Amino acid sequence: MSISEIYASGEQKSHIAHFAAIANIAVVDGQMNDDEIKLLKQFAGKLNIDEHQYATVIKNLDKYPIPSANSKEERLEYIFELFRMIYADHKIDEQELKLIHKYAIGLGCNSERAKDIIKKSIKIFGGDISFENYKYLLDTIE
Repeated sequence: MSISEIYASGEQKSHIAHFAAIANIAVVDGQMNDDEIKLLKQFAGKLNIDEHQYATVIKNLDKYPIPSANSKEERLEYIFELFRMIYADHKIDEQELKLIHKYAIGLGCNSERAKDIIKKSIKIFGGDISFENYKYLLDTIE
């Protein structure tokens, strides 16, 4: 373990755990495709994950805990980012569905709330929303 790993801030440890969750979503259905790799690198930049940390996380995906979320908004942001990775290949498969449910519960949702968020997220990301819901989303986005 390097000195930087020993003294990593709590926030950086949380970023690494969240990045590992995103990477897990990317590989759960097999090899990462180019779109998933590109998105994963974008998340690495956003979360201040350097190249060494990136490589370490990718090699040891099962070694990271589910990140903790301190608020409802943070929990939804994490789930949103996981769905962005899931839909990088424009579909969700059974392994991804099981893993996102596990993560939603790990982030603090009860099972029913997790199922509800996932169901709605699939409709939104999969493009299966009604016109009324589409209008609502457009009206609420600034």
